[in-house]
This record gives sequence, C-alpha cells and structure tokens, in this order.
Amino acid sequence: MPILKNIIIESNFSKPILTDIFYIENKIPKPIIIFCHGYKGFKDWGAWGLMAKAFAEAGYYFIKFNFSHNGGTLEQPIDFPDLEAFGNNNYSKELDDLHVVINWIQTNPKIKPEADINNINLIGHSRAGGIVTIKAEEDKRIKKVISLAGVYDFGKRTSTAGDLKQWKDDGVKYILNGRTKQQMPHFYQFYEDFILNETRLTIKRAVSNLKIPYLILHGDADTSVLIDEAYKLHERNSNSKIKIIKGANHVFGATHPWEKDTLPKHLKIVVEKTIVFITN
Repeated sequence: MPILKNIIIESNFSKPILTDIFYIENKIPKPIIIFCHGYKGFKDWGAWGLMAKAFAEAGYYFIKFNFSHNGGTLEQPIDFPDLEAFGNNNYSKELDDLHVVINWIQTNPKIKPEADINNINLIGHSRAGGIVTIKAEEDKRIKKVISLAGVYDFGKRTSTAGDLKQWKDDGVKYILNGRTKQQMPHFYQFYEDFILNETRLTIKRAVSNLKIPYLILHGDADTSVLIDEAYKLHERNSNSKIKIIKGANHVFGATHPWEKDTLPKHLKIVVEKTIVFITN
C-alpha cells in the first residue's frame, strides 16, 4: 500500500499544509475521503494512521493533513513546536486550508489515476466536525460529510462574557494542554475573525442548509463534546443520520501515542459505519 507522508501543499498563509495519502495502487479511481483533525489535534495523532490504512484497505483514497496553523512544523509535524502559529489559527483559516486541499486534489495530475476527483467526502473530528459541515454546505464538490464527535456551536467556544474584556486587553489567553503541559495561546484575532464571519461560521445554519447526505457519529461517553450536541445537529437536518456508539469517548478509545497495531474497538466501529454510509 503506497503511503505518501508529509507532502507539502502551499496554503494561502505563511505556513504550509502537511498532507498524507493512503491508497491501494490498482489504477482504479477510488472515492476520496479527506479527514480533518480537531482542536489541539494533528494528522499523526493516536490511531489516525491506522484508521487511514483501514479506509485505504476498504477501497478509498484517504487524505489527512495538518491545518497550516495547528502548531506543527515541517520538521516536527507532531505536537506543537510553533505556538505562535497555533495562537494565530482561527476557523476561517481552517476553512481556507480545507479549500486549498480540495483544489489541490482536483488539479494534481498524479492523483487522477487512483482517485475519483468527482467523489469527495469529508470527515471532521471534534471542532473540525463544524469545519467540514460548513465547507460541505458551501462547496458543491462535496458528496457526503461525516461529523465525528463534532461540535454544534462555535460561538460558545469562542469566548465567554466574563473573559472577553480581559482577552482584548491582554491580546492573548492561554489554555493548558493536559498532555503536553504547554500553555496554548489564543490571540484576540480569533474572536475578531469569528465576529467578522459569524454568519458563515454558524454550524446550525450550515447543517440546516445541507443538501447532501450527512452522518453524525458520537460516543455516549464523550466528556469533551457532550452527546446533546450530536442530537442538536440531527434536529437541524431531518435528512441526517445519527449513530451513537455505546461506551465510546471523544477519541473513540484511542490515545496518543497509540502503540498497538490494531484499531481500538470504537474507532473500528466508526470506520465500519462510515464505509456503509459512503457506499450506500
């Protein structure tokens, strides 16, 4: 199985988009799946690589990438050596990065023998569940979209009334990364960008307007994004499908690093349910 790692795609900003591709080489154009990582995430987190292989073995052309401002670098794509970039990330940049990746797929002649560029499907984990839903609503090239432990509302995650003045005065606020112990910066531009683009960045608006098949996958043991958010997404689109995975947490049983050579059982269920959804 060809696995192409750390392909450099130029973003529209100062940072590149590092990209991985997984597929079985047989000159048969395959449906494309683009996977977007979540907040404090990266393409090589935990069991995402095993998930990519599972989709490739099932006959898909699987692409995962680091958002340009996720905090990784060309030299160190895992974790967050570039906290300045992380602090300058925002939802609009992530939507733009995804747009660049889709354009790259459709215009790269090396991809066409193995990938069906007219069959592009999106999966977004956690925060990126909102990103892929918004992109799927506004980009007619997307055929199906999957929200994986996805959020319902960017607004309530952008600021609270109590900290907004302090954030503006300081220009930055920090969130502790429990795993790496880093103080992750969020510059005030994050809030300014959200307010400037609030209509576009309203997930429930995008979900309500979706005209393509939409799958919501969520674990009932998720303590990071509560299951209520999955039900709210489902209520916004009567044609959506929702699958609750019993006992699954926010990352479907995976951890970082993931040193086993098999998928955790809940993430395996995610793969199976996604394949059924995209195939049918």
